[in-house]
Amino acid sequence: MHYKAVFHVDQKDGQVFTLALNNVINLLNAIPGQEHDLIVLLNGPAVSLAAREEAGSFMEMIQGLAAQGVRFQVCENALKRFEVNRDSLIGECEVIPAGIVGLIDLQNQGFAYIKP
Repeated sequence: MHYKAVFHVDQKDGQVFTLALNNVINLLNAIPGQEHDLIVLLNGPAVSLAAREEAGSFMEMIQGLAAQGVRFQVCENALKRFEVNRDSLIGECEVIPAGIVGLIDLQNQGFAYIKP
């Protein structure tokens, strides 16, 4: 089976972000050796969690997940709205034009939607 899921984080809340990352870790632990396409998508105020100065306490988990192929997407609209400089983002992030469009597109491609 091929597991496809998007984990949506839209709150600037370290506990919610940690829960999302732990959800991904738990999923990967439950499907060893299985094909997967997993994305953590941050939009709204949550985009600031991907800035280097805020991401420090999450970096070990983020890097471990990225090493297993998990992608991290950040909404460009939210970066502008919440005045987060794109250059301040951690290297694991991919900026997408609009998080909401990304969520719709992923769900149309068969991704499960997970909201921790």
